[in-house]
Amino acid sequence: MVIDVFYGLMIPFIGTSLGAAAVFIMKRALRENVSRALTGFAAGVMVAASVWSLLIPAIEQSQAMGQFSFLPSLIGFWLGVLFLLLLDKIIPHLHRGFSEAEGPKSSLKRTTMMVLAVTLHNIPEGMAVGAVYAGLLSGSPDITAGGAMALALGIAIQNFPEGAIISMPLHAQGQKKPKAFLCGVLSGVVEPIFGVLTVIFAAMIVPALPYLLSFAAGAMIYVVVEELIPEMSQGRHSDIGVLFFAAGFTVMMSLDVALG
Repeated sequence: MVIDVFYGLMIPFIGTSLGAAAVFIMKRALRENVSRALTGFAAGVMVAASVWSLLIPAIEQSQAMGQFSFLPSLIGFWLGVLFLLLLDKIIPHLHRGFSEAEGPKSSLKRTTMMVLAVTLHNIPEGMAVGAVYAGLLSGSPDITAGGAMALALGIAIQNFPEGAIISMPLHAQGQKKPKAFLCGVLSGVVEPIFGVLTVIFAAMIVPALPYLLSFAAGAMIYVVVEELIPEMSQGRHSDIGVLFFAAGFTVMMSLDVALG
């Protein structure tokens, strides 16, 4: 079981690393429509994962509370939103396609702040996978090995284009390919780290699991609304982002139902 958890926590990171490796085989930067489509797909996966893999199991685990079974999910969700809001305010970062950085003023390079932006939204993804595997380890009847693997695979699928979205533009801006690849990989390192921390915390406080699941959901929804939707909607013909959002949503929904 421990080995399965290790592999599950590493799968999303592997997805990011494989995406970042695209810089070695692709000769030109991603076209704007392609980048917008990939961002929309990632957003769709994250929203579906938040609902099917996190919020629904969190509510089901609180059924003993009767009509107040929604309460742990409500509290956890808002804590996740506020946690990402806090990180958004205290960490300088630059979203792709925007010229003005967010967070406190900093002398960091633009490339570094771009990597930090992606790193920020990889944190809740790592926590999401960690929370689900923590539920599996605790023997929760609402979380299955297939469901946990579905979430890990879904996050990995949407991490693949995210890795490319980091490494390809950095190379186009003058970074050498190995360094651009390393930046893409580093943006995903926080996923297994926060995944392990979440598993450890859940093991120490088992009743906290519904809160952890919904916390990760709230954090991911914050990222989608604050970052990914604006990025996929930039410029003309933003419908490509919407269509791929729908595609990502249905892929993640299908994975969770089929494997869960």
